[in-house]
Amino acid sequence: MMSENPKVEAPSNAEKDPDTWTTGGEPMTGAQASYLQTLCEETDHPFDPELNKADASKLIDELQGKSKRLKDAS
Repeated sequence: MMSENPKVEAPSNAEKDPDTWTTGGEPMTGAQASYLQTLCEETDHPFDPELNKADASKLIDELQGKSKRLKDAS
């Protein structure tokens, strides 16, 4: 049965694996690039502007766990 308000009541699989994204092979978005560059600077990880959307998303997840700023904020 479909939810009457799917944007508010998202199904449990709303967060998809980047490897299954239909647009995952496209260049990363400007927002991803900006955030990823910040995370790279904070974690001394090299920034690769050629990453696609899926790979950028996976690296963002990885670097969020390594960012001292984000660890201190939680």
